[in-house]
Amino acid sequence: MAVTLKADKREDLTKSTTKQIRANGDVPSVVYGKGKDSRTITVNSLDLLKTVRDEGRHAIISLAIEDEQPTNVMLHDYQMDPIKGELWHADFYIVNMAEEMDVNVPLHLEGEAKGVKEGGVLQQPVFELQVRAKPANIPEAISVEVSQLNIGDSIAIADLPKEAGYEFLDNEETTIATVVPPDSAEPDEAPDENAEPEMIGTTDNEGK
Repeated sequence: MAVTLKADKREDLTKSTTKQIRANGDVPSVVYGKGKDSRTITVNSLDLLKTVRDEGRHAIISLAIEDEQPTNVMLHDYQMDPIKGELWHADFYIVNMAEEMDVNVPLHLEGEAKGVKEGGVLQQPVFELQVRAKPANIPEAISVEVSQLNIGDSIAIADLPKEAGYEFLDNEETTIATVVPPDSAEPDEAPDENAEPEMIGTTDNEGK
């Protein structure tokens, strides 16, 4: 069931108005979708943060724009103010509940591997998996139990249980967790302490 989020129309796009919107605790936002014209709106910052915290990153949101019928959307992207740590802008994507879509879902490893207790090192090569599902079936995260892994064991996407609601799109042979011997986790070569530092960002025209 979609959670409702109220929104107001935003027609004045001047910098002064946008600044005032943020000062009032709202977030300038855009709503768009396949075959739909993009629209500018505002939503309350605290309400949006609470929705994402309570319902998850891939929650279906019933966006209630003033004087209009609610529209099912997902939070597609957002930007944060790097200094104040506040929401700066949000993008909402209009979803068709009957149509599958491709999204990246966080991958979480659970448990302490047997091999780690014996001195091995648990490695996680990937932290997101791409899945295809209808909006209502998109998982908030993929959890994988690793407690039975011994040193030298690994788990690939092909080892994950098949779910009725979604399918994995990444290569099935992709390793998502492995326990390696402690020596294998060490870097092959120690850095040369006498080596000169590499200069980054310089050009032939510098100083001219």
